[in-house]
Amino acid sequence: MRGAADRGARHMSAAADRGAQHLAAALPLLVERSDDRVVATLHRLEKRNAIDQATVDALHVLCAELEAIPRILILTGVGGVFASGADIAELRDRRADDARRGINTNVFTRVAELPMPVIAAIDGYALGGGAELAYAADIRIASPSLKIGNPETGLGIIAAAGASWRLKEIVGDARAIELLLTGRTVEAEEALAIGLVSALHPADQLVAAAHALADRIARNDRAATIATKRVFRAPRDAHPEVDLEAQAALFESPEKLRRMTEFLERKQAKQ
Repeated sequence: MRGAADRGARHMSAAADRGAQHLAAALPLLVERSDDRVVATLHRLEKRNAIDQATVDALHVLCAELEAIPRILILTGVGGVFASGADIAELRDRRADDARRGINTNVFTRVAELPMPVIAAIDGYALGGGAELAYAADIRIASPSLKIGNPETGLGIIAAAGASWRLKEIVGDARAIELLLTGRTVEAEEALAIGLVSALHPADQLVAAAHALADRIARNDRAATIATKRVFRAPRDAHPEVDLEAQAALFESPEKLRRMTEFLERKQAKQ
């Protein structure tokens, strides 16, 4: 009897594992969580991680979580592709009212406005909406196979989910308008040269490099990190008042006192 029960338990366990694997395979976004960061992997391999409504919905759910419990976010994609763009099959059927709803625009804005830093680890293609999701990140790193750009005008639309304003903030007006009007694809070395990405890493080391950045950020004071991102993204006419108010709050924090005291003690110990 016990042998039969054990076989039954193993069968149920195997069935549960298969069910979990099937569910994971169907999810457009795979999410791994730890205390100080979340890794979100775009997961539509058969569609080269094209961003469809289900992906948008999953990103909204993740943003709600990270707004409530701020952590560093690492964005990446499966299969040697970050995101090949928006899902053209869905996009083709959208009309004026859908455009005004800002389906991709709103979720990319929400990603950009998360309290803690967002790191995009871009392997392979990041086109159209995929590029715009990458532009929403605070830090972009890539593999040598990077191909990033906004070919929307070739499809009869504009890059309305962030490229028309974020790209010029990243690479400057002259470069941005040239890229948007031509729709050409930028490869890795050029992307590094123009500041579109900050570093290149071999594909098999790319996510590890993103974690190394997250490790460095996580060693800093959390409140100061959140304040730095918030102040950096404030409009020009908000400075310097927004900086001074943020600094005033940090000057009163116990963590500032602890960290500066430890710094002075280490310095004194070396003398």
